[in-house]
Amino acid sequence: MAIFRRPGRSGEPEPTPDLIAGEIAELVEELERTPAEDAGAGPGAPTAEERAARGRRLGAALVDSVARALARGAKGGRAAAKGAAYGGRTMADQLIHAAPRIPVRNLATLRAQHPRALDADQLADLLITGASRASSTLGAGVGAAAMLPVPPAMPVEIVAETLAVAAVEIKLIAELHEVYGFPAQGTTVQRAGAYVGAWANRRGIDATSLVKPAGFAAMALGGEVRQQVRKRLTRSTLRRLPTLIPMLVGAGIGAAINRRDTRKLARAVRRDLSSRRPLDAGYWAAAAPPARGGKGS
Repeated sequence: MAIFRRPGRSGEPEPTPDLIAGEIAELVEELERTPAEDAGAGPGAPTAEERAARGRRLGAALVDSVARALARGAKGGRAAAKGAAYGGRTMADQLIHAAPRIPVRNLATLRAQHPRALDADQLADLLITGASRASSTLGAGVGAAAMLPVPPAMPVEIVAETLAVAAVEIKLIAELHEVYGFPAQGTTVQRAGAYVGAWANRRGIDATSLVKPAGFAAMALGGEVRQQVRKRLTRSTLRRLPTLIPMLVGAGIGAAINRRDTRKLARAVRRDLSSRRPLDAGYWAAAAPPARGGKGS
């Protein structure tokens, strides 16, 4: 079961921040539903080239979905949305608003989905691999979009990709906190704000704050955290400009940049969390999946 619950939708159009937050949350869920590996699935399994092509198509479609929401929701149409690509404050506001909607699995769910992971490190390896693959898919998708004879308004696609990758990484950070026994406390918004702060600072949530839920409210709303998020998003946007190079080169660069950056972030957060003593020594055993007959999947 996800820790962050997405609000239900009504038939009425949502305000712009909610519209974009919903698109980002759905994008992360879609990436999570993508099979991690098709290899070994049998004689009909797709080849590596087919998997790569499918990944680029998925990344392009998902990023385009967020880009359309940015363009559709911004006042003044696509021109205003283009401007958002250069506005770190706007991007930070969108990410902070979207964060509580990002689907995060608790440790019991993670262990049930990955029964072969015998300890925290093995489970963390699987999560990092999956998040890196998702980030790579998004980068390849934007690179593939640059191949079109008449590319779309790429600044909008770049900011959409930046927000989407940030959401993937925030989800990873939240789940790594679960894996190593340091789940954030407080309300959904407070927990999400804490994980966004951890993403911006490239480390685990401050140990003293983990036992003080009231501190998460300040973390979510504090100007210092917002400034860090803004700087991180602006830097990430600029790093993605090489993905606009046409042909498959752009797709390859985008995939490589995202995969490397996500892995680098994951290593830093993981190193921080794994060096601490868990708040509850029995947390891992308590989240063990129920015993089943026969071989595990």
